[in-house]
Amino acid sequence: MLASKARPQIQKVLDPVSQWAARSSISPDVVTIIGTIGVAGAALGFFTRGVFFLGTVVVTLFVFSDLIDGVIARARGISSKWGAFLDSTSDRVGDSAIFGSLIIWYAGAGDSLPLVVAALVCLVAGSITSYVKARAEGLGFTCNVGFAERGERLLILLVAAGLYGLGVPYLLPAALWFLVGATTLTVVQRVVHVYRQWYRAGDPPAPPTSTAAPTVPSGAMPSGPARRP
Repeated sequence: MLASKARPQIQKVLDPVSQWAARSSISPDVVTIIGTIGVAGAALGFFTRGVFFLGTVVVTLFVFSDLIDGVIARARGISSKWGAFLDSTSDRVGDSAIFGSLIIWYAGAGDSLPLVVAALVCLVAGSITSYVKARAEGLGFTCNVGFAERGERLLILLVAAGLYGLGVPYLLPAALWFLVGATTLTVVQRVVHVYRQWYRAGDPPAPPTSTAAPTVPSGAMPSGPARRP
């Protein structure tokens, strides 16, 4: 929601990159892969040790590759379904590394079982959110709704982690619990949105397929070759 409204402003910042990308030979797929490795490596290398401010800075730098690869592809006119697939898959890897790193931290030196649960719920609910959209669009529905899309979730988490690393107390735990509710709400919103589209379209459910053997009416002779008594 917030990320969608901020796209025009972000695009203005990335216009110089777009002009450079149009003249370069760099592959957007390479940018995507490098960004994913950077996000995952920074999260696992810093967040698992409780180094949140520096970790946030490095993760944020690599997260921008998620925007730059698309800019490069559009500037050079080489956007493709493969690129979209790779980008979406890479997003899931990066998100899993970030929340997985928080799970490792709170299960170890962070010493907080409730926050292990919170980070785990964020990870699972975030994956379900993305799956619901992908599955809905694969069936021909629209699913561009939700209180906390991926951009909002990353923004909230990284800002909270960075400030928490600078000594602001309780901010990261509060952000995790907020994301538990916000991400769960987003899943519900998307499921309801798709259900309403299906209901309005009047798409009837498919009749159940019976695997039971056909019954023979009372008094009727079974078909097939005659049998001797």
